[in-house]
Amino acid sequence: MALDKTTILIVEDEPAIVELVSFTLRESGWNPVAVHNATEAWEFLQRRTPHLVLLDWMLPDQSGLRLLTRIRGDRHFQAIPVIMLTAKSMEEDKIAGLDNGADDYITKPFSPRELTSRIKALLRRKSPEHAQSVMSAGPVSLDPVSCTVMLNEQKIDIGHAEYKLLKFFLAHPERVFSRSQLLDKVWGDHVVIEERTVDVHVLRLRKALKEAESLIKTVRSVGYMLSVK
Repeated sequence: MALDKTTILIVEDEPAIVELVSFTLRESGWNPVAVHNATEAWEFLQRRTPHLVLLDWMLPDQSGLRLLTRIRGDRHFQAIPVIMLTAKSMEEDKIAGLDNGADDYITKPFSPRELTSRIKALLRRKSPEHAQSVMSAGPVSLDPVSCTVMLNEQKIDIGHAEYKLLKFFLAHPERVFSRSQLLDKVWGDHVVIEERTVDVHVLRLRKALKEAESLIKTVRSVGYMLSVK
């Protein structure tokens, strides 16, 4: 089964840095997409929402700070984690970046190891479903690194869509989600899927979980939740 890769948008105009960062991200199992200016970045965001943005401070068409303000001003993108990449190490620049909505700040030159650890920490904080540690509920456990699901310590077969759904539920236990929320959170709003398709995937997920199917609860006229209670 193909790993449901975390997409990271790199907004950077220096080819050497783009190459280094892209290589580092791929080595960590992420999917890097690079654009070279703020205009291209905004065009990409209109088509697809990345899981995280690495944003250079100095861009050829406008400042990264200005693009950050635009991202934070749009309700669709407000929650995207953003790390500023910059040669500026001045304290006031750092404060300006954080004040304008950056989640973190990394000064060039930086080590690949530092970059990956910052990204992992931010994804873990922002989106538990993108964490790399094993998640479990009752007799079911999911390992995001190997993309395997275990039931009573035995590996089970599970479809790609059901895997994504289970991963999301495990990251948010005891919380009810409507069908439209699950569509948005699990598949992303750029994917055209009907709400009733969610019911089909929930049904398949329960079937895959066998005797643990009762973990996935139906909340009448609201949606679904994962609960061990």
